[in-house]
Amino acid sequence: MKPLDALGNLLNEPVMVKLKNGMIIKGKLKAFDIHINLVLENASYEDNGVEKKFNQIFLRGDMVVFIS
Repeated sequence: MKPLDALGNLLNEPVMVKLKNGMIIKGKLKAFDIHINLVLENASYEDNGVEKKFNQIFLRGDMVVFIS
């Protein structure tokens, strides 16, 4: 199995993405490409104890540390 195959198995599944700036974003993985650019649906993250929500968010692949 290749890394992008593993990511393909997560399509339409809830994921947690950690970014280089330390932010952790949770949402449903809707799309990705070979650069690990991600589109999450119904995404959220916590900022100083306040939950921020997005219907859809695009994450640049070069900011991604890990996807779980």
